[in-house]
Amino acid sequence: MTDKRRYFESGATRGGGWRRAQLNALLRMLTEGEDELTRALEEDLGKGRTEAFLSEIAVVRAETEYALKHLNYWMAPEKIAVPAGFRPARAWTQPRPLGVVLVIGPWNYPVQLVLAPLVGALAAGNAAVLKPSELAPRSSRALARLVPQYLDPSAVSVMEGGVETSTALLAEPFDHVFYTGGERVGKIVMKSAAEHLTPVTLELGGKPPAGGGGGDPGAGARRIAYGKFMNAAQTCGAPAYALTTPDRAPALAAALPAAITEFYGTDPKESEDYGRIVNEQHFDRLVGLLDGGRIFSGGRHDRAARYLEPTILRDVDPSSPLMQEEIFGPLLPILEVEDLEEAIGFVNARPHPLAAYLFSDREEHLRAFTWHVQAGGIAHNVCTVQLAVPGLPFGGVGASGMGTYHGKRSFETFSHLQPVFSKPTGVDTLRVAYPPFGAVKRKLLRKLL
Repeated sequence: MTDKRRYFESGATRGGGWRRAQLNALLRMLTEGEDELTRALEEDLGKGRTEAFLSEIAVVRAETEYALKHLNYWMAPEKIAVPAGFRPARAWTQPRPLGVVLVIGPWNYPVQLVLAPLVGALAAGNAAVLKPSELAPRSSRALARLVPQYLDPSAVSVMEGGVETSTALLAEPFDHVFYTGGERVGKIVMKSAAEHLTPVTLELGGKPPAGGGGGDPGAGARRIAYGKFMNAAQTCGAPAYALTTPDRAPALAAALPAAITEFYGTDPKESEDYGRIVNEQHFDRLVGLLDGGRIFSGGRHDRAARYLEPTILRDVDPSSPLMQEEIFGPLLPILEVEDLEEAIGFVNARPHPLAAYLFSDREEHLRAFTWHVQAGGIAHNVCTVQLAVPGLPFGGVGASGMGTYHGKRSFETFSHLQPVFSKPTGVDTLRVAYPPFGAVKRKLLRKLL
């Protein structure tokens, strides 16, 4: 930490040349290290090579290329208008790097969710310490080996380890802490950061709803199944439950298993495109949630293989742990509501989710859902795809987190927008504001200001 601080204070990371060099080096690492990273993801989470590329490597590549394309514009000062009473003068804002930042990554996307925040940290000119999740040990090891080979080791390092490592890092006075993970640990991170008045970005989770109110049920089911069951549904933005009306519930319930079969075959356990639960602890928790409803399709599981089949549940008990806890696994309950108004009320009666989805071809329904639902983000007729759009900010609200990133928001998250005001001394126009204040001055000041 001390070495990083000294290196940052030397000014080495401030220039655009250094920032570009690091971002280009990160692109080379993603290309030349792709095989090593995808193998690690397969070992940790059972991710197939294509899914690993799409959901991890390609997302970081897109973020990096977007940052390189826009970096000059982001770094440029922005002129601010000066009120007439203060002229002649100039005012502007200048983005400055925060300093040394800490990025704590999760286990579910152990490459993407460490490196995507790093893109913003590097683009903004910071030094960074990366803490990958110990629950994805092969991915953590791959990052620890690759990062110092490609990025400036004086500015960027990887710290491996478990809770004790995270605790020790959080005791240090970083200039920003970026954490992705669960609410429980998010509170610990925030409390630790408060000891140093360190700002935090918390990307948490919750229970994103998917409302099925119209449109082609087959297309809707495919898009829900795609967003839900990628990475064995271990995705913070994946739909946690589906809401639909009684007249549409049978069609949705029939279309979802058909979409699952289309994606993963009649036995998803044999599909190279379907992942595994990260460990036995999470597997046991998920199997315990099966009692919260009637298994409509799926439900097969194998603890030794950490395999849990994509499962659709109906006749769900809203008070069961299935609906009270964050699922974070391949169980999709279908609940029935009378109409869109009841669906919106159901969502808003619960902690704000990281995302909320509505499937409908009726513009008035899409507008009402977007206007009334409080969520980190809204998507129409898709699930999770919005997370791969670099220009869209990504982040939660309330229990699902605080702060945003992706694209320019990543640069801003790791920057201080420093205001600058400059006034020449040749003509002291401020004399009108100096005391003593007579009647003429008071009248003039009221008019000017």
